[in-house]
Amino acid sequence: MFERIAELAIRRSRLVLVVAVLAVALMGAVGAGAFDKLKGGGFDDPASPSTRAAEVIDEKFGGETNLVLLVRSPDGRIDTPAARASGQALVADLKKDERLSNVVSFWETDSPDLRSEDGREAMVLTHVRGDTTEQRENSVEVLDTYTGTYKNTLTVQAGGGAAVGAELSNQVVEDLILAEAIAIPLTLVLLLIVFGSVVAALLPLVIAIIAVMGSFAQLFLFGSVTDVAETATNLTTALGLGLGIDYALLMVSRFREQLAAGASVDDAVRRTVHTAGRTIAFSAATVAAALAALLVFPHYFLRSMGFTGVGVVAIAAFSTLFVMPALLKVLGHRVNSGRLPWAKRRRSAARTPLWGRLARTVMRRPVLTALPVLAVLLFAAAPLLDITFGTPDERVLTENAESRQVSQVLREKFGGSEDSALHIAIDQPVDKAPLASYAGRLSALKGVERVETSTGVYTAGQSAATGPANSALGRPDAQRISVVSSLTPKSEAAESLVKQVRSVTPPPGAHPLVGGNDAVLVDAKESIADKLPLAVALIVLTTFLLLFLFTGSIVQPLRALLLNLISLAATLGVMTWIFQDGNLSSLLGFTAQPMEMTMTVLMFCIAFGLSMDYEVFVTSRIKELHDHGADNETAVVNGLGHTGRIVSAAAFLLAVSFFAFGTAKISFMQMFGLGSGLAVLLDAIAVRGVLVPAAMRLLGRTAWYAPGFLRRLHTRYGLSEGGPEPTSAPGPVTVPPTHMKDSTGV
Repeated sequence: MFERIAELAIRRSRLVLVVAVLAVALMGAVGAGAFDKLKGGGFDDPASPSTRAAEVIDEKFGGETNLVLLVRSPDGRIDTPAARASGQALVADLKKDERLSNVVSFWETDSPDLRSEDGREAMVLTHVRGDTTEQRENSVEVLDTYTGTYKNTLTVQAGGGAAVGAELSNQVVEDLILAEAIAIPLTLVLLLIVFGSVVAALLPLVIAIIAVMGSFAQLFLFGSVTDVAETATNLTTALGLGLGIDYALLMVSRFREQLAAGASVDDAVRRTVHTAGRTIAFSAATVAAALAALLVFPHYFLRSMGFTGVGVVAIAAFSTLFVMPALLKVLGHRVNSGRLPWAKRRRSAARTPLWGRLARTVMRRPVLTALPVLAVLLFAAAPLLDITFGTPDERVLTENAESRQVSQVLREKFGGSEDSALHIAIDQPVDKAPLASYAGRLSALKGVERVETSTGVYTAGQSAATGPANSALGRPDAQRISVVSSLTPKSEAAESLVKQVRSVTPPPGAHPLVGGNDAVLVDAKESIADKLPLAVALIVLTTFLLLFLFTGSIVQPLRALLLNLISLAATLGVMTWIFQDGNLSSLLGFTAQPMEMTMTVLMFCIAFGLSMDYEVFVTSRIKELHDHGADNETAVVNGLGHTGRIVSAAAFLLAVSFFAFGTAKISFMQMFGLGSGLAVLLDAIAVRGVLVPAAMRLLGRTAWYAPGFLRRLHTRYGLSEGGPEPTSAPGPVTVPPTHMKDSTGV
């Protein structure tokens, strides 16, 4: 296969480039509509009881409350005649709005629960109609219409899930634009430093642009046939930019190395495709395998990240394998054109004395050098012992976000909020007496303020003297019950209440479905925990198989998996220390809260895949030298000497793409960006620079061990480096007598 790719690039280079330009134009035209196809949310299990409860309430009762309008009067009191008249006019307008249903207000019910304790604010509860996409669009329109100053008499602010979702959607786009504005210029500067040549530095950006354009095109296509989370734009952009640059960096570096060794342009292209191309193909397979594990989860946030992530990895690899060789063929020796003033003439195509010295030092004293690094990584992982998990709410936004401010007022000034209540749906007929008895038992639970049903309001196990029955909560074929508590939302006590509510004996023949935000959290934890072992098993199995096919050893995959898990544990520990424990919160501008479950799983899969990306980069050259007869120590020292600069440069470039999302205004996107960037750097420096050579030295010859039948299997089906012999075989890395650095080669 690689022979054909190389010959295609050599014989039909200009045709390949013309096709690539047309493909990019087409992808740009298709991808322009990507944002219109994406959806918010996706953090819930569609088969969970809480989701099914919401579906029943949507179908038979017009939907749960997902929008809360907090209304203030300039006169100070919300129950004055003037404020009441304006409030009733507002409610009348809301009820006429076809985008809304189930409008309930203080001025209609005179319920003290819908008025603040000081009488200065009142709530209007309603439901924004539509599926996730329609809800987002409707929410934006509703907020534009009703929030702010209403008829110069009332001040209206919006909160609740619909308002949070609308603000999140807008913020995702703003964060993406800012991240790209930071990442692309910094990446170009780093590429110029790495290559010391304008032309060589621009080549990886060409692949990155193709990958990013392709990612938006696939988002449009996937979004047209299935649910895709809107935050997938951030993932695919970061991955497309980072991996496109990484793969192109490896290929351009190997091509320049071959030219410097005296190869002709055609031979340099052939050797580059056979070596770097094979490494890129295998590397992409390992990253894709890790991301594909996300498909086992039922949450469409994770599933969409899985198939869009696999897609953008494939686009980055495919464009590098086909477009980059054609570009190199056309450019030839002009790949070194535009040499920058600080770039010195190359001394050796692959000389990187720092990495060679580091590898040799570690190989000589593996225990002494590896133990401090392991100690630091394990210390960084320690916060994982106290990790807790949650689901996104308004606190992922900054403190000045309106929906978050409204939620704060509801918690502080209202005695239990309908917005954070548990919603019980019974999709069967229920007689009044059993329903009243059930509601009484629910109201007796610790932490419950009141229970509202079609038969009345219940507190402390009894029917309340005040509070009329709400006939809208009952139908001949279904019942809806609202359990309002005084507990802090998403706290341990609130989660415990969900379990207690579900354990209360229901009316005979009834099968209650418990929903609401706290029930969603309980169900999400159970769903993730149920599927996580399968996802991890798939990642481990596919990684082991791919690394065996690549190296022919069963020890190398085990060594790689162990070291990767250590570095990932350190990364997740640091993110827990920051985002759960609140360290650096004032600097980064977020509110500490439990780790967001789905984003943590996503970060684990991405970081694991990218770790294997650099594992392949390093192991490919070590394996190549080992296959040419070098002993284990020489292969490791020279392999790291040749690839160390590539790996470190690629890691910094990829980390820039992720770290740019540290500027996001959404806390879980900050965690994703900072965590993924940190994982890449830890792996490239601590693991590849120290732990890999130390492990290889301690393992010795057993590092390449495989039973006889597996060796025969690898000989037949393996993915070892092959192809034409290099014009000049890679030589040993030597330390120059001066402090000159090779600023043009990597």
